[in-house]
Amino acid sequence: SCMLRKLLLVGVGPCFNRLPPRSFLCSQFIRNFSVIKMSKPNVIFVLGGPGAGKGTQCAKIVENFGYVHLSAGDLLRAERKAPGSQFGELIEHHITNGTIVPVEITCSLLERAMNESEKNDFLIDGFPRNEDNLSGWNRVMGEKVNLKRVLFFHCPQEVCTSRCLARGAAGSGRTDDNEESLRKRFVTYENATMPIIRYYEEKGHVSQIDATRSPDEVYTDVETVLNSIK
Repeated sequence: SCMLRKLLLVGVGPCFNRLPPRSFLCSQFIRNFSVIKMSKPNVIFVLGGPGAGKGTQCAKIVENFGYVHLSAGDLLRAERKAPGSQFGELIEHHITNGTIVPVEITCSLLERAMNESEKNDFLIDGFPRNEDNLSGWNRVMGEKVNLKRVLFFHCPQEVCTSRCLARGAAGSGRTDDNEESLRKRFVTYENATMPIIRYYEEKGHVSQIDATRSPDEVYTDVETVLNSIK
């Protein structure tokens, strides 16, 4: 910084003799910079069925609380379309069939996104979705982040399906916004993701929110939860 350069200039100004040695200032700057860069990211998991409104609520949290929204699904879809991606075909197969992408791929994309960000507070949307995701995350990332909360947007399948079909009809561009894929996704959600939510409930990490209401009504509860997080 300009201030640091001024402080390090030798023999400038009448107060120079009272300044700490240049080596001391450099070591202090490097130490402070390292603390900033090495602090663990703060993570909130955002879980709920397809169409529960996770993305809508994440956008509001980003706007009002400054978090970075990392959608596991969006990262996977972007990787699938990336020219020359070694995982593209595999990701396409899992997304189309409503099954879950191997955890090593998802974790690597999430970690890369966090490392590339200048911020330290992250919403991870749609992950972990099964036992393999959970164990892989705990193994690869568990010691690298501070898990602050799990937001669980609870919404019945009928409501979620209606929302997703409307989203698809409006031109969402998502290949899985159709009835056949949605049925598969809900089977996966009930059998694989709900046990993960119960796991975090037992640890006292879950805040359950009624997602059947309007986005603004849902966000009122979200805001209360976020304000309570230290």
